[in-house]
Amino acid sequence: MASTSGKNDSQQYDYDYFVIGGGSGGVRSSRIAAKHGARVALAEAKKLGGTCVNVGCVPKKLFCYASHFRELFHDAEGYGWPKVDMKLEDHNWKKFIESKNAEIQRLNNAYEKNQKDNNVTIIKGYAQLKDKNTVVIDGKEYTSKYILLAVGGQPVLPKIEGREHVITSDDAFFLEKLPKKHIIQGGGYIALEFACIFNGFGSDVTLILRGKTILSSFDEDVRSKLCDELKKNGIKFQFETEVERVEKVSDDSFRVKFKNNNTPIDTNLVMFAIGRHPNIENLGLDAAGVKTNDKGVVQVDDYSQTNVSNIYAVGDCTDRKALTPVAIQEGHYLADMLFNNQQPRKVDYATVGTTVFSEPSIGTCGVTEKEAKEKYGEDGYDVYESSFKPMFVQLPKRDRKSYVKLIVENKSQRVVGIHIMDHAAPEIIQMCSVAIRAGATKELFDHSIGIHPTSAEEIVQIREKRKKKDEEKK
Repeated sequence: MASTSGKNDSQQYDYDYFVIGGGSGGVRSSRIAAKHGARVALAEAKKLGGTCVNVGCVPKKLFCYASHFRELFHDAEGYGWPKVDMKLEDHNWKKFIESKNAEIQRLNNAYEKNQKDNNVTIIKGYAQLKDKNTVVIDGKEYTSKYILLAVGGQPVLPKIEGREHVITSDDAFFLEKLPKKHIIQGGGYIALEFACIFNGFGSDVTLILRGKTILSSFDEDVRSKLCDELKKNGIKFQFETEVERVEKVSDDSFRVKFKNNNTPIDTNLVMFAIGRHPNIENLGLDAAGVKTNDKGVVQVDDYSQTNVSNIYAVGDCTDRKALTPVAIQEGHYLADMLFNNQQPRKVDYATVGTTVFSEPSIGTCGVTEKEAKEKYGEDGYDVYESSFKPMFVQLPKRDRKSYVKLIVENKSQRVVGIHIMDHAAPEIIQMCSVAIRAGATKELFDHSIGIHPTSAEEIVQIREKRKKKDEEKK
């Protein structure tokens, strides 16, 4: 499509492009569109940066960093430093939260300045669609040729008795103090990351899972080995159960009861991390004729277009990968298509690398073994794996394992899946995703020289195929 800037058909509107939502996808798309010459408005009711900057990726990573120091101080003795065993009470939570808030505010300000420097008009307030070309904010109407929905998502709240005593991941970033005992309902990456964060600070943590395993969509070997490591760290698990009721015992104490009559647990904090849903309530989708699918998310095609031809949607309000970099690329591709004469481009979701900032972390890209079996058949792929003790825990004598797994499609010998468990996995997996996207073969990996001593070198040093599981039984 040609740029709309300056076109007669766009002059009948206030804007060429009206973006609802100032998260990662909306901010990127609006800025790129404005750089291409479009007249762009961005509406946001809260702070710019969306989930990622305010209650997601960024503060979570700061929480992860903070939670690592207690273990590092302890392990430093193995490297000749004085023994320092820090406890939960030794940490200045108030100071940490103040520092975190200051950093988030810095990012909020940077986002706003960047948008204004690129001639994006920022409109503060909650936006609603009146029709397919009209947005209403605080009673004022704005018209636009194209509209982008980038409204993100929010945590799902449980429908249980005592839900007023439950917090979500959003609330965790603003706790006034760090409790001693935590119960977290959930088995996805958010639940695991916060379990590791609270455990790292020295809190007692119990994870409550409705299913039989953590991280159900991840590779079976990785999630099994990670579960073992988390148990070593002292995190407790209760599988195949759910929180039924939360009762307040005192100002900072709660009693949690379970559906299958497990013994009640007293705790200082109850957190639910059971998923997220899109922020589309009261958005006016019906008024504009925008359809949602059976999961209650905005329905889009491969190019982020809804069933209404001039309305698009990116990020967590759609049924794709709910990851910040994905939303950014979706928004960028869309702005290029609409306002810079570029051919429509599909986002390659199959090769998106992802990570869980657990302790140890995991990084994954490409197919899991289950997916490989479904796609290539029982004998259509091979597995190469290595389990080892990372070098940095040798002197402190810490009981920790790392793990690397490569999945190779037999016919082409392409590496189609890489799964890593290691403290450096988030950094390693980024370039692995490039290799998978480029179609790198196992031979290319084999003839690449490793960097020694690193955990990453295991990826290019694994030579022996793992025996098929039916062979192992013989």
